[in-house]
Amino acid sequence: MKGRLTAIVLGAAAGGGFPQWNCRCAVCRLAWAGDARVKPRTQASLAVSADGEHWTLLNASPDLRAQVQATSALWPRCGVRGSPISAVVLTGAEVDQTAGLLTLRERQGFALHGTAETLAALDANPIFGVLAADVVTRKAVALGERFGLRGDLEAELFAVPGKVALYLEGAAPALAAGDGANVGVELVYGPKRIAYVPGAASVTAAMRERFAHADVVLFDGTLFVDDEMIASGTGIKSGRRMGHMPLDGEDGTIAALADLKARRILTHINNTNPILIEGSAERRKVEQAGFEVAEDGMEIVL
Repeated sequence: MKGRLTAIVLGAAAGGGFPQWNCRCAVCRLAWAGDARVKPRTQASLAVSADGEHWTLLNASPDLRAQVQATSALWPRCGVRGSPISAVVLTGAEVDQTAGLLTLRERQGFALHGTAETLAALDANPIFGVLAADVVTRKAVALGERFGLRGDLEAELFAVPGKVALYLEGAAPALAAGDGANVGVELVYGPKRIAYVPGAASVTAAMRERFAHADVVLFDGTLFVDDEMIASGTGIKSGRRMGHMPLDGEDGTIAALADLKARRILTHINNTNPILIEGSAERRKVEQAGFEVAEDGMEIVL
């Protein structure tokens, strides 16, 4: 919509999507069985625009081609070749955030924004050389630096506690806030603000202050409880070890963002998370606390 800040949830699931291709956890089994209480979701990404003509992607998920096909606003419009996707902003260098860049390799011009740490990880991997330097401009952005996007949209990257990409971390624990390996994005159009944080190990005072000025906050909803993957037999790491705070508990997301006046939407939801089941006790708990659960195709207009 022209003249309004618009965001479209391209994907709302964590890595692997929902249902995950090789998973028969309690939640995925419902999806495989076609249970109407659960909706399939692709891997987390957001498309934003302030003029309806130029669109910026927040992360490029491995499901990007299917997401473009499902989103008419991103379809090619003019000439033999062309796309309304004018930029991609990365919140990190994880596979789930960058693999979709390989879908954009057909010599289509766009700007690629990320921290120096994120772009260095891409530079170190020769496969991303398919994004020809003469058509795709890589732009390193410092934390707290406001930068412009097409269509009078502005953005700013900010520090979020998290961790480096899995393929880079080794035995390293979650990183402290201030490191550029894991960030959030704030989109600004006039007085309107949307904050996008698909991965967070905790909420800092600086994040809370930023969220206080936002109209909408899309926030990490990966796991309902910290030991969810361990208890379900789908993994050996806690949520916090993976760089994701749980939703429930005294130090969880529900409590941390309880007083936030902004519209709160949970995204990057793992396939094991029972909030994916409409009507479940966990889904009711987050909804009663004022949170929405993102789904593919959800449109937010300010």
